Amino acid sequence: MHSHEGQNRRKQETDRSWTNVISHALAESWNGAFASLRISVKLRTRKQKLPWDRAAVKAIQMKLKEILTTGREREQGLPLNYAYQAEPITEEEQRIVKLIYEETTNANRSNVTRTQAYWDCYVSHPEIHWALLAHMVSRNAGWNMSDLKGGLMSDLTNPKFKNNLYLFLERCNALIFQDAYPQLLLYMHSRKEGKPLFHLLPHFHVSSFMTPFWEQFWQDGGSSLLTIALIINEQNYIEGRVAKHSFYQRHLLHHALFRTHELVRLNQIVFPLGYEYVNNSDMDNTMGQNLPSRPLAGLTLPKFDNLSLRIKAGRSLYALLFGYEEIHRAVLGFAHSTKHQGSRAEYWPALFTSKVDQAMNHAHVSNDLLKSEWLPAGQRLYSPRLEEVWHDESSEPIPRYDWYQDDSMLTHIRKPHRPLLPDMTHAHRAALEKTSIAHDAAARLPPHRH
Repeated sequence: MHSHEGQNRRKQETDRSWTNVISHALAESWNGAFASLRISVKLRTRKQKLPWDRAAVKAIQMKLKEILTTGREREQGLPLNYAYQAEPITEEEQRIVKLIYEETTNANRSNVTRTQAYWDCYVSHPEIHWALLAHMVSRNAGWNMSDLKGGLMSDLTNPKFKNNLYLFLERCNALIFQDAYPQLLLYMHSRKEGKPLFHLLPHFHVSSFMTPFWEQFWQDGGSSLLTIALIINEQNYIEGRVAKHSFYQRHLLHHALFRTHELVRLNQIVFPLGYEYVNNSDMDNTMGQNLPSRPLAGLTLPKFDNLSLRIKAGRSLYALLFGYEEIHRAVLGFAHSTKHQGSRAEYWPALFTSKVDQAMNHAHVSNDLLKSEWLPAGQRLYSPRLEEVWHDESSEPIPRYDWYQDDSMLTHIRKPHRPLLPDMTHAHRAALEKTSIAHDAAARLPPHRH
């Protein structure tokens, strides 16, 4: 009898505890929304110009239409990769092509090496805005990969689905790199040679869509237009090779767990702001309680399987990163001072640790997260370094075809607009709390019996 009463009492205490957690989470969500608005206003204070040459856009659109017409005339029953037919080149040009292939292969080993390569490119050629955008987005891909072996997401994820999700993230990251990085290297070689070498783009199986943009960039240095072109190109490049691929459609994108992951941190792109920015501003006075000291800018992305929405999100991320002086300067501060290793401890060390022996391991994480701004040493969330939990993947064969087969993408060549709510600090923290609540709820369920 006493045992039965004790069980009822414990159940009531658990129910009250969950009621408190959910009520607290809802209150934090409302408070966070208002605080995020205040921070966003501050981040938007000083704008940077994103020059946009309408005449250049019209000229490129005409060239792109000519490419389609010429391609159809040349096709005459040839396979879909007709646009990759390259003209003969000199021995010196052959040497450059071989060198670029070798450099790309070496840097395409893992998310960590790719992310570093993008950063090195931007540091040496800051006019290539896309390289910094790719560096920051690639950091996010690494954090998402590490989450699959971390303390919260790992417990919530089916092992087979987890492996497929890693392969999906890795393939997107690797495919974009193997297509875009040779373009960046070819530009750098052009600068070194003092003449444009973009007639070599077909030798790297780069879409015919990109050639007019690189030629225009060589003439006028219009960083914004080139960046938008690279965004359109990269998203179309992975559309057929990943998003519409039968394996990922069947085993991942239509899987119920994928939608669950889209509801948590997987679809958030965050740009951490450097500590020097935090220390030299009044951000800590506006951020309120229960938030780490390093603020985040960023966006929540739409569903992955919509190509147009992915392109639109890419334009917004670019405008956020280069259109606001505060964000641009602070993100550079973070990137300069923080080596990418794939652990979320890189930006929120007061909440995450890359060392498993310093991580918490209990079923009331959500209570701890809602109570305080930081977690105590030895009781932080486990976010491992990427190369410690995932091994390098051998590259799969890449389907060789030019995605640019009609003019439907020309409507996406448009000036980027800055997001009005760039702050992501509170939304990111809220997603973490949602994940922790789901984690704790799962830990309280009885073991599954077959």
